[in-house]
Amino acid sequence: MSRISDFQLKDIVNVANGKKLGNISDINLNLTAGTIESIVISRSGKILGLFGKEEEIVIPWTQIIKIGEDVILVRHSTQPLVSENGLKEE
Repeated sequence: MSRISDFQLKDIVNVANGKKLGNISDINLNLTAGTIESIVISRSGKILGLFGKEEEIVIPWTQIIKIGEDVILVRHSTQPLVSENGLKEE
């Protein structure tokens, strides 16, 4: 059995581009089903912890490819969604 603290030590790497996304800051659970819905990765955009904002990336459980000893591989698209009319969706 694994603990949440074990997962927080692992680096999260995007298999789409090989970049490190950060580390797990939170896990979203479905208590009714007893399953993990997604992981939350916090990325600090702050300078010396003072300026900027902290970004969060939510990775659905279905996008987790492999959990290894030191790293978790995920498939995450960093491109903004674009609608049929060419406008960016948020």
